[in-house]
Amino acid sequence: MKKIIIAIDGYSSSGKSTMAKDLAREIGYHYIDSGAMYRAVTLYAMRHGMIGADGSVDIPALVAAMPQIAISFEKTMAGQHTMLNGEDVEQQIRTMEVSSHVSPVSAIKEVRAALVKMQQELGAGKGIVMDGRDIGTVVFPNAELKIFVDASAETRAQRRYKELLEKGTSVTYEQVLENVKGRDFIDSTRKVSPLRRATDAIALDNSQMTREQQLEWLLNIYQRVANA
Repeated sequence: MKKIIIAIDGYSSSGKSTMAKDLAREIGYHYIDSGAMYRAVTLYAMRHGMIGADGSVDIPALVAAMPQIAISFEKTMAGQHTMLNGEDVEQQIRTMEVSSHVSPVSAIKEVRAALVKMQQELGAGKGIVMDGRDIGTVVFPNAELKIFVDASAETRAQRRYKELLEKGTSVTYEQVLENVKGRDFIDSTRKVSPLRRATDAIALDNSQMTREQQLEWLLNIYQRVANA
């Protein structure tokens, strides 16, 4: 069976990371969370005073700092963790505070160019599952398998709200829903690499699917493509 690149794109909190992780684990591929990379850059910007109280980003300062930002992934007993300049920041990048700033940071063309280059290098040998917003359209436009995931904003907000509560985060459903809708708007309307479905991507609305059903659906498609 040939090694391929699997690109899973979709809206915020659509479950694409869970799907990508499960599929990669099942077929023995390397999983790459491109969203975590943008979150790590956002966390770096927050820590270095590059994001103002009004949410504005000091773009020149962040662009100048990009060569000093190293992002990698390490496997632990608890799963894959994101490393920022050698520090495990997996928990810090999943907070609502980072979520509220990640879309504006992701819209900066120089940030996207730097991370796209990193992502392409990570996938050079194929045998990867990568999820994000522009994997099938920009990072790997020639990926052998592309999936585009969607669900209603309310469904996605409920999933994210439950996840945050389980982590002990104090937040309301209304706050999460507002964040999800705001990120949808920014991701879909930004000038650089806007979120959109690749013309050759297979669409999946997983609103009513269980985690097990998603994996079964993905495995069937993967086996068909990889054996072609």
